[in-house]
Amino acid sequence: MVIPDYQSLMLPLLKYAENGKEHRIRDAIEQLAEEFRLSEEERKELLPSGQQVIFKNRVGWANTYLKKAGLLNSGKKGYFSITRRGLDVLKEKPPSIDVNFLKLYKEFNEFYNKDKTILIDKPDVPEIEGKKALDPEESLEIAYQKLHNELVSEILSTTKKCSPTFFESLVVDVLTKMGYGGSRADAGKAVGKSHDGGIDGIIKEDRLGLDVIYIQAKRWEGTVTRPEIQKFAGALIGKKAKKGVFITTSNFSKEAIEYADFTGNIVLIDGEVLARLMIEYDVGVSKVKSYEVKKMDTDYFEDGVI
Repeated sequence: MVIPDYQSLMLPLLKYAENGKEHRIRDAIEQLAEEFRLSEEERKELLPSGQQVIFKNRVGWANTYLKKAGLLNSGKKGYFSITRRGLDVLKEKPPSIDVNFLKLYKEFNEFYNKDKTILIDKPDVPEIEGKKALDPEESLEIAYQKLHNELVSEILSTTKKCSPTFFESLVVDVLTKMGYGGSRADAGKAVGKSHDGGIDGIIKEDRLGLDVIYIQAKRWEGTVTRPEIQKFAGALIGKKAKKGVFITTSNFSKEAIEYADFTGNIVLIDGEVLARLMIEYDVGVSKVKSYEVKKMDTDYFEDGVI
């Protein structure tokens, strides 16, 4: 079953609180998951950031919106209850509750529109959100992911145009930012130095140099196939090396990936993964703008709520 959007959860959440008692939001999440017959996988599915569970996040936003409209009340930490207004709404037996329905209430309009024109006199204004099924947090995450993916493509396209020497230097920058190679100067002396037996360079695994990693860094047009990985594995054996990393601007065939897994000591990094690592460790990118998303600290207010 498709995970219900946050607006579809508003009426079921309000009905859940109909008995007038205080309810734990955690219990409501479980009950609604049962009501919508969500599988274990659907209950655990995460937002693009991998930081939050989608269903839990959507129930949370439904709860927030209903509170802003005065249909639910905040109780003690992690609890909520229905208000007189919420009970009155349920008596009307609405077929559903969504953002347009909540715009009937002045309090919600003040929250929802802020700098926009108040819509209380126009409750039938059509929903203008581009993705009605998404709550605000999901919309932000998806927009961020879109920008991130576009940046990955741009980085990868540019990297493929770089010289082999620059590409090897780029690889060193990424690995040192990740904590390998000791100092940048030490790492730079290692890569691009040997080109011996299918190995493009050697880099320290840690700052103390207790172990080393052998590297092959190749700008590649087509798919890297198994024979290339076998050649690299043979070079590692010839050097009595324990670990190797094969980095390319292209991708790897299924057979190449399976062979690397079989060796147990070769890590494959394709173009997309490399570009994402560059973004994560600030190699070849600069920060334009950042947004900090904050949530209320309920612990702070715990002793003050009457």
